[in-house]
Amino acid sequence: MIILNLPLVGTLPYRLVTVMAWGFAMAMSFALGLIAQQLPWLRLPVFVLMAFGVVLLGRYYRQPPPAGLFVVMAGAIALFMPTPLAQVPAAMGLVVLGSGASMLLAALYTLFLLMTRTVAPAPVYHYEADTIGDSAIVAGFVSLTLALAMFFEMPYPYWAAMSCFIIIQGMQLRTMWIKQLHRLLGTIAGMAVAGWMLSWGLSQWGVAASILAMMLLIESLVDRHYGLAVIFITPLTIFIAEYGSASMVAPIAEEVMRARMLDTVLGCVVGLGGGLAMHSMRLRRPLRRIENWLLARVG
Repeated sequence: MIILNLPLVGTLPYRLVTVMAWGFAMAMSFALGLIAQQLPWLRLPVFVLMAFGVVLLGRYYRQPPPAGLFVVMAGAIALFMPTPLAQVPAAMGLVVLGSGASMLLAALYTLFLLMTRTVAPAPVYHYEADTIGDSAIVAGFVSLTLALAMFFEMPYPYWAAMSCFIIIQGMQLRTMWIKQLHRLLGTIAGMAVAGWMLSWGLSQWGVAASILAMMLLIESLVDRHYGLAVIFITPLTIFIAEYGSASMVAPIAEEVMRARMLDTVLGCVVGLGGGLAMHSMRLRRPLRRIENWLLARVG
């Protein structure tokens, strides 16, 4: 997934360092999630810090969509993925291997682009006002969604948090409404696709091939049409988190589909509220004072 964060400007080292940074972030997020799930009371605090760090990183470096979506998703899924502590290093190793494979693909693709297209200079980054405040709002409302999903004992609370994360990234109210509609319609279609694919009875190699195909489709669609990408994000998440378990039979699959819709509705409602909060000057003024105080201390 991190290959989607490959910048299309700058030299080869700049582009590879960017992909490497997101790969490290994904591995760290996944590792923190696996460790925190050993102690359930740590899940929410770890997720808050993880979401804030990822959002802050993406906003400071002005990353285009999906920015840190899949990094946060990896950590959120890991928070609810039962994994014995002894198996955590092996699971982390698989994520690191995946990040390494993404770097190899990014290097090959970048070399092709550098040979066939004009190279644009890399941007110069500097701190922009409200970066910390906006990151805190996004992380706060995404974490609130996760907390509500856990409070209501939803079977897949991380899906609600991801729904909120996707919507609240919109900086304009019109954009948020569009994303909300795309998310709901895409999820409905995605659940139908997931139910259809679950009925195939795929082998392990078939599951791996399906995941790879969905990843490629998502990466090619996510920055072009939001709703189409969500159609494949839904079954991809189900495959990664649930497929292959002994209990994943038809009745359980139907339960997963229903829970997915409920989680998405919750995420959309809270995400819209968070988007409204981002435009509230009553909230922005104290956040700006805190941000200025922090910058004065650091600077």
